[in-house]
Formats: sequence, C-alpha cells, structure tokens
Amino acid sequence: MATLKALVVDDASFVRDLVKRTVRQRFPVIETAEAPNGRRAQSLMSRTAFDLILCDWEMPEMSGLELLQWMRQQPQYQSTPFIMITSRGDKDHVIEAIKEGVSEYLGKPFSPEGLSRKIIKVMGRRLKDAMERKGRSLEGPADAFKESATLLTQKRPPPEDPGRAAPARVATASGRPPVALASIRFAESVLKSVIKDINLTEVSLVAKRDQDFPGILEPAVVDIDLGEGQVARLNGYVHQLQAVDKRQDTDFVGVIVRFVDEDPQKLEDLSRFVARFRAGPR
Repeated sequence: MATLKALVVDDASFVRDLVKRTVRQRFPVIETAEAPNGRRAQSLMSRTAFDLILCDWEMPEMSGLELLQWMRQQPQYQSTPFIMITSRGDKDHVIEAIKEGVSEYLGKPFSPEGLSRKIIKVMGRRLKDAMERKGRSLEGPADAFKESATLLTQKRPPPEDPGRAAPARVATASGRPPVALASIRFAESVLKSVIKDINLTEVSLVAKRDQDFPGILEPAVVDIDLGEGQVARLNGYVHQLQAVDKRQDTDFVGVIVRFVDEDPQKLEDLSRFVARFRAGPR
C-alpha cells in the first residue's frame, strides 16, 4: 500500500500519464492523483493532503505559478515539495519560480531518469525510509520500466544547451513554397529539421540522417516563432519515424510529432502559425 501521495498537474493528458507511469514504476510507495489545471488542483489539495506536487507552468484557468503562490500561503503546504515541470526554461522564469518557493525545476521534454532524480532530491529521507520499509532501494538496479524506456529513447550525450534551441522560423523566397526551419527539443538532444507540413494535431518534419534521432513515443517540445518576439512551446511526442527515400542509405528521415497540449491559448497560437505556413509567400 502506498504511503505517500503526489499530485500531477498538467493540461496535457499524455504528459500526466508519462509522469504518473514514471512515479508508479520507480516509486511504488507514492500514490498519484491528477488535475488538468491549477484550479482543479487547488480544489483537490483543499480536500486531500499531498506530499508532493508535480506541476506544469502554462495551463488554462490557473497557471502553475499561480498554484505555487496559493500553495505557499496555506499552512499545510508551506514546506511541501513542488517541482515545476515546464518547457519555459529561460532564466527569468526560473528566477521567478524560485522567488515564489519552487523546490525544483525540470524542463520539458524530460526523461524518466531525470524526473526520478528530481523526486529523490526533493523528497529526501522521507522517500528513502518509505522505500526501505517496502524492501526497495533508491539506488537499486534499473527496473523493468527504465530498461524498456532505454530501448525507446537511446542514450545520447546532451547538447550544449537544449533549453535555448532555436525556435522554428519561417523563411520564404519569392516564387517558392515556405521553408520553416525547426529545432525539436528532446530530453537529451535537439533535432534540426525542416517542417514539411503542420496542422492542429501534428507536425511532419524532415531531418538529415547524420543527427541523433529520438525513439518512438519520446516526449518532445516544438518551439515555433510567432513573430514579434513571441514563441509558442508546443508539447508532443514522436509518433512516427520513416525513411524519406526507398533505400537503406537514405540521407533524410521523416519525423511526425503529435501535439498533446489542450491549452486554448497554445491552440490559438498554433492556428495562426498554420495559417501563415499554408498561405506561403506573398
């Protein structure tokens, strides 16, 4: 029976499922509940005492930062660990979260190993003791889930700074179709590619084969330049990998990333970009 309780807060059900699965497989002493936004999380936290909050930043109705601000004003949650899991990894947002009392900050996309390390760090002795009472060790060998995840997401050396990957930028030439260059961020790599097609549910990309490619179902963040200094960070996962040419030594690989965000603002931003992409050069 679980002895600790964690609340997973994210507007994307795919991300919530990934976090819950990681927690369940790595820390069986932690029971998880979920909420699609800060407002729903606030309601759950008022009725149930949670030992850990794993929360996204950008959500409809109430953001992760607003939930953190409210939480730190509640006597029962003033010292409860709060891990912000978000694609907003720039310095200003990290500083803002720290000022409001965040315990740890984890950038999207993340690996199960990265999330596990953050949980161990913020839960400390309390988690260690609970695991030992169940005959489990935090330092033990990789479990079945971790091993299977490694098969899907091959180990790669991290890039210099994945959090600052260049956003997708539209560059057009007179009389030619629009060319949208995209840098798709993964937990341990960045894939330089060209957007072949995009709609409200997925983006189709083409990338050179000489790069480190993600695995099927690996979480991803697509940064799209909206113009005027605005960038939309769209969360998704790798749905398909396919050779562009019908030969084994093809130089290019096609990648399809399915979007998982349910935030109305992100969908509105994506709609504007899709319309601009399909309009082509003027």
